[in-house]
Amino acid sequence: MEYFDLVDDQGMPTGGTVSREEAHRLGIPHRTTHTWLVRRQDGRWQALLQKRSENKDSYPGRFDTSSAGHIPAGTEPLDSALRELEEELGIHAEPQDLTYAGKFRVGFEEIFHGALFRDDEIAWVYVYDRPVDAEALQLQAEEVSAVEWFDVDELKKFVAAEDARFCVTPQGLDVLTAYLSKEEPT
Repeated sequence: MEYFDLVDDQGMPTGGTVSREEAHRLGIPHRTTHTWLVRRQDGRWQALLQKRSENKDSYPGRFDTSSAGHIPAGTEPLDSALRELEEELGIHAEPQDLTYAGKFRVGFEEIFHGALFRDDEIAWVYVYDRPVDAEALQLQAEEVSAVEWFDVDELKKFVAAEDARFCVTPQGLDVLTAYLSKEEPT
């Protein structure tokens, strides 16, 4: 069974743990990481999105952040982001390969696979801008069915329009775009 740290409103552990099942059944706040793989293509920013497996407990078959996952109890956000990147996409990154971009909080209640799913996440956002060959990635089949590069400006339009192909959180995309605006060539 997977356990998460109980956290305060800033996502800092307060002592104690909660099971993944209970956190999602009751909507108990917990921590996650979201790592965005980005590149410049023809002068424009692109982000690699993963298509979630059809077996995922939330938003199956939709495009989402490049790599994301819950932070296990007792684990630091950066360590969790590195682990998820390797597990989901087969990318072995070092701590200096990820840049912290910010954090955000998001929550929702929806029905998936016939059951109510409550989520209350505080997400640490990282950016990975090393070269990536999407065709060579080793996708974790239980988590990821495909990957695809998307123009970030187009992605913002899809997310704002609530395009059903995507489950990217507007808050997470805002953190990414704020980071990328600081990285624009001068």
